[in-house]
Amino acid sequence: MLTKNHKLNTKDAFPLTSPLFCTLAVNLSALNNRLPLWLCCLLLPFWGFGQQVYIRGEVTDEHGKPLANVAILQHSTGYVIRAGAAGGFGILSNRHVDTLTFSMDGFLSRRLPARANEYLKVELKRKPATAGSMSRLASFTQNLSRDFQQPWLTGNETYVSLVENGFVPSGAFPSTGIRLNVDRASYSNVRRFLKMNTPVPPDAVRIEEMINYFNFRYEEPPPGETFSVKSLLTNCPWNSQNQLMLVQLASRKIAPDSLPPSHLTFLIDVSGSMDMPNRLPLLKSGFRSLVQNLRDKDSVSIVVYGGTIGVWLPTAGGNEKEKIFRAIDSLEPGGSTPGESGVKLAYSVAQNHFIKNGNNRVILATDGDFNVGLRSEAELENLIATQTRAGVYLTCLGVGMGNYKDSRIQALAQKGHGNFAYIDSYAEAEKVLLHEFMQTLYTVADNASFTVHFDPAFVKHYRLIGFDNKVGAIHDPLATIEGGEIGSAYASLLLFELEPQVADLHQTIPARFHIQYHLPGDGKMLQRDFAKPINFIPWTALEKEYQLAGSVALFGMLLRNSRYTRNLDFEDVLRLARPALGNGNPSQLEFITLVQQARHIYGKRKKRK
Repeated sequence: MLTKNHKLNTKDAFPLTSPLFCTLAVNLSALNNRLPLWLCCLLLPFWGFGQQVYIRGEVTDEHGKPLANVAILQHSTGYVIRAGAAGGFGILSNRHVDTLTFSMDGFLSRRLPARANEYLKVELKRKPATAGSMSRLASFTQNLSRDFQQPWLTGNETYVSLVENGFVPSGAFPSTGIRLNVDRASYSNVRRFLKMNTPVPPDAVRIEEMINYFNFRYEEPPPGETFSVKSLLTNCPWNSQNQLMLVQLASRKIAPDSLPPSHLTFLIDVSGSMDMPNRLPLLKSGFRSLVQNLRDKDSVSIVVYGGTIGVWLPTAGGNEKEKIFRAIDSLEPGGSTPGESGVKLAYSVAQNHFIKNGNNRVILATDGDFNVGLRSEAELENLIATQTRAGVYLTCLGVGMGNYKDSRIQALAQKGHGNFAYIDSYAEAEKVLLHEFMQTLYTVADNASFTVHFDPAFVKHYRLIGFDNKVGAIHDPLATIEGGEIGSAYASLLLFELEPQVADLHQTIPARFHIQYHLPGDGKMLQRDFAKPINFIPWTALEKEYQLAGSVALFGMLLRNSRYTRNLDFEDVLRLARPALGNGNPSQLEFITLVQQARHIYGKRKKRK
C-alpha cells in the first residue's frame, strides 16, 4: 500500500470503489520483493513517478525471523511501502542512494541509507517490555515470577493453549491485575460442542466468558460514574475449607437518545469455507438483525473478501434498510480466504467514512481460516496494530466448525481494541446483534483493567478463577497485561477462591479494588479505588444469580479437567444449579440441559476407560 507521508495510513492510493485497484493496493507490497525489473516498469503509471533504480531487501527481528507488514518510509518521495509476508520489500527510486525509515508497532524504528546495487538486510529490535511485547496476558500478579508459575504447566509439553491459574500466597504477591472485556464467545462455542455430542477441547473453555455470558445482576452505577463495584464473600461450594469472593463490576448505560451517530463497516468473509448453513447464512441473519437497530443518522458500508476483494456496498444510511438488506442477501461464498487484504481494505473504508465524535467500528465476520496472506497470530496482531486507526473499534464474530480458528479471531479482537462473539445459532446471532446491540457496539471505557490488592492479614492464599493465560505469554519475559473495551450496560462477575488467614472474614476488608480506564476518544487515564468491609453471606442465602454463577464456574473447571475439582462431577453442578434457576429463564434452563449433556458425554468416556 502506498500513502503520502502527511496522510500516513489514512487513505488508499487507489479508488476504493474498484475491487481491481483495491486488490492491487493491498497486495502489491507483499509481492514487490519478487517483481522483476521489467514488470516494475510496467507498473509505473500506478505509482506516478519515474523509475530509475530498484532497491531491494528484507526485514527481520533480532532472531532472524521475517517481519511482515513493516512500514517503510521512502524519504525521497514521502511514500510509505509495506514489507511483504516474508519480510521482503522492493522499492522504485529515482536515486541510486535513498533514505528509508523502518517502523513497526512493538519495535524500535530504524533510519538507514539504501543503495540500489546492495541487498539491504534490516534488523529491528523490540521495544522495552512496557511498549513492545507481542504476548498479552489475561491476568497478571505483581512480582510473580515465571519460575513460580512453572509447576502450573505440565513440564515443557503443554497440550492446551491456556494454563489454569494456581493459588498464590498473598504475603509474597498481594496484587493481581485483570484485563476487562465483554467477550462471551467461549460459552456459545462450548454449547456447540456439547450439542454435537462431542467432548469440549479444554482450550476452548474460558471460564470468565462462560460466567459473563449471562450478564448477572446488572445494577446501573451511580449518576456520573462509569463503573460501580460490589463484592461479597460466601462458602466455596467445591472446597469447604475455603471461601469464594465475588466481585461485581457494572458499566454505565448510555441513554438511547444520546447515542452518537455510527458508521459500521461490515467485513464479511465470503470464501469457500463459509459455504455451510452454520456460517454465512447465520451471519447474514445476524447482520439483518443489527440493521434493524440503525437510525437515520447511522450508516453502513460492506467489504467482502474471498474470490473477490472489494467494497460490496459503498455506504448506505440507516433510512435505507432495504438497500442494505438486498446487499446482505446477495452475498454468495466462493474462493480463498485473503483475510489480510480484507482487513486492510475495511479499515481504509472505515477511515474514509469516519464520523468525528461518532461510533466508528469494523465488524469482522469469519470462521478465521485465513489461508492467503498473513496467517499466524503474531502476524495478525502486527497487521491490526498497524491498521487500527484512532477511534475505529473492531468487533469480531466467529462461526463454523472443523476449521474454526478461535485463537486467531480472539487475537484480532484484542489487538483491535474490540470484542469477540461466537455465533452458533440464529438465536445467538439475534442475542449478540439485536438484544445486546448496545453492549456489543457502544463503548463506555477503553483500556480498562482491574486490580485486586489482598491483605495478607486476612487472606493466606488466593486463586483467580478464569482469566487463564496462554502458555506462550507465561514463557514470554516481555508479556504485559493490556486493558480491554467495555460496552454500555455491561455486568462482569469476577470470582476468587480464598484460603483465609483467619476463621471469620465477616465485616473485614480482605481486599481493596482499583480500576483504571480511558473514556472513548480521550487519552487521559482515569482511576478509581474501592474499599469497604465485605459481608459474608452463606451460600444457601445468596441471590440465585450468584449461585448460578458459581455453578457455571464449577462447570467450566470440570470441562477443563481442573486439578481443583478432581473429586467432583457434573452431578455436583446440577445440585448447585437447579435451586438457582430463575422463573423460566430460557438461557438458564438451557444451561441445565448442557450440564446434563456433558454428564452423558463424559460419563460414557469414563466407562470406556
